[in-house]
Amino acid sequence: MTIKVGDKFPSVTLKHLTSNGMQEISTDDLFKGKKAVLFAVPGAFTPTCSAKHLPGFVNRAGEFKAKGYEIVCMAVNDPFVMDAWAKSSDVGDKITMLPDGNGTLTKALGLEMDGTGYNLGHRSKRFAMVIEDGIVKSVNVEEPGAFEVSSADAVLNTI
Repeated sequence: MTIKVGDKFPSVTLKHLTSNGMQEISTDDLFKGKKAVLFAVPGAFTPTCSAKHLPGFVNRAGEFKAKGYEIVCMAVNDPFVMDAWAKSSDVGDKITMLPDGNGTLTKALGLEMDGTGYNLGHRSKRFAMVIEDGIVKSVNVEEPGAFEVSSADAVLNTI
């Protein structure tokens, strides 16, 4: 079942790469008591994700912060790929890069995409959601091949 507005965000623990090495990161810790925007991409370093989706959030991070929102970027990639993508995209501390290497969170959200026809395996659909204190306030899932409702501009217009 796909997550919807009003649902509690799933509790999942993932691993991410930090300056202190590999660390566990819990979605409970990420979203409890906070306002956040989670956007997901089908894959790090892929064309739309690297040219439009991530850069839009990097460039507008100050506007999200001014409204009290943290930004989290998720992809079904391993922690090393997400770290390299963050560095090559000059993310800095503007966005938390959340690797969902096994697709555990993506499955819990019900937002899986079968990319096997493109030799990508199973990935996340492109989406953006607003989460406040662990509760989903909006979910914007893109149609296949589209990039409209999950952009930084689109999300800023809804918060």
